[in-house]
Amino acid sequence: MTDGAVHQPARVLVAADKFKGSLTAVQVAERVTAGLQRVVPGLEVETLPVADGGDGTVAAAVAAGFERREAQVTGPLGQAVTATYALRDGTAVVEMAEASGLQHLPEGVFAPLTATTYGSGELLRAALDAGARTIVFGVGGSATTDGGAGMLAALGARFLDEGGAPVTPGGGGLRELATADLSGIDPRFKDVELVLASDVDNPLTGPKGAPAVYGPQKGATPEDVATLDEALTHYASILGPDRAGLPGAGAAGGIGYGALVALGASFRPGIEVMLDVLGFAPALARATLVITGEGSLDEQTLHGKAPAGVAAAARAQNIEVVAVCGRLTLPPEALGRAGIRRAYALLELEPDPARCMAEAGPLLEKVSENIARDFLT
Repeated sequence: MTDGAVHQPARVLVAADKFKGSLTAVQVAERVTAGLQRVVPGLEVETLPVADGGDGTVAAAVAAGFERREAQVTGPLGQAVTATYALRDGTAVVEMAEASGLQHLPEGVFAPLTATTYGSGELLRAALDAGARTIVFGVGGSATTDGGAGMLAALGARFLDEGGAPVTPGGGGLRELATADLSGIDPRFKDVELVLASDVDNPLTGPKGAPAVYGPQKGATPEDVATLDEALTHYASILGPDRAGLPGAGAAGGIGYGALVALGASFRPGIEVMLDVLGFAPALARATLVITGEGSLDEQTLHGKAPAGVAAAARAQNIEVVAVCGRLTLPPEALGRAGIRRAYALLELEPDPARCMAEAGPLLEKVSENIARDFLT
C-alpha cells in the first residue's frame, strides 16, 4: 500500500556566487553538481550561477545565455583595457569593474586621488551602440573614488575649473571644479532604462560615505579620505546635493551618484536585479532543493549578498535552501533567519586556509557529497 501522496522527484537548483580567489560561480556549480551526482546518479541538477552586481556579474549573465561582447576602453590609470559586457534581447549587463576595477591596477599600485571611471562611461556607450534598451549597471570592485565624473565625461559632460579648463581625472581633481555642464550627455539615456545594481546602499559622503568606508581598500590614507570627502561634497554641491544621500550614491566610489543624478538611473539591490535578469523564478519553480553560497558566509552576506537574496526568494516559495562556502562565521540562528537550513564550509574539511583555497574544487565536491547524503538519500 502507498500513502496516496505523489512524491516529486528531487531536482536541485545550484545558484551560488563565486568563491573569490579560488572558484568562479560557474566552477562552483560544476563542482557541486559532480559531488551530488556521485552520490545520487542521474539526479536532475539545474545550475544558475549568480552575482550581486560586483565582479562576476557579466560572467553570470553569459552563463545564463547572454552573448559576451568586448570593448576597448580606458582603464582607471588611463591605460587601454579590454572590457566585457553581456547582451541579450535588448538587455545589457555592464560591470563597471570590467573597465574601472581594482583588477586593472598593477600589483601594489593604487591611485585613490587620480583613478578615473572614464572607461565605465565608454563601456555604457558601447552597450548603447549595440542596441541595449535596458542596461543593468553592476557597480562594485572599483579602483576609483571620482563620483562618476569620469564616466559622465566619457558620455559628454564637461567638468571645468575656474579658468575654463577640464579638471584633472580622479576624485582629487574635483576640488577644483567650478562649473559642470551636463547638456552634452548622450541623449539616448533619456530612452533607456538604466538600473544601478549594487550590494551597498552607502551615501556619497560622510562617515558612511564612499571615501570613508571604501577609500582605504583603494589605497587611500586618512589624509586622502579627507581630501576625497571634501572633493565629493563640493562636486555634489554643484551637481545636486539632494541626491548625495540616496541609497547607492556611494557605490563604487560614488559612481552610483553620477548615474543617479545625471543618467536617470534607478537603484535596486544587485542580487534582486540579477535574479530577475538571469531567470531565477522559473528555475526556482522547477526545484525541490536550492544550493547557494559564496566564498565567505559572514555578517556581510546578510546585507544584500547573493546567498541571502537566493535564500529569501526560495523561502518565499517554501523551498529548502542549503549553502556552501569556504569560510563560515554565521551561527545557525542567523542562517535560519536568512532562510538557510544548513551551511557546509570547506574549512571544516581542510582547516589550513591556504591549502583550502588551493584545493577548493575537490573539497567542494566532497562537501556536496555530504549534502546529497544529508538531504537527497
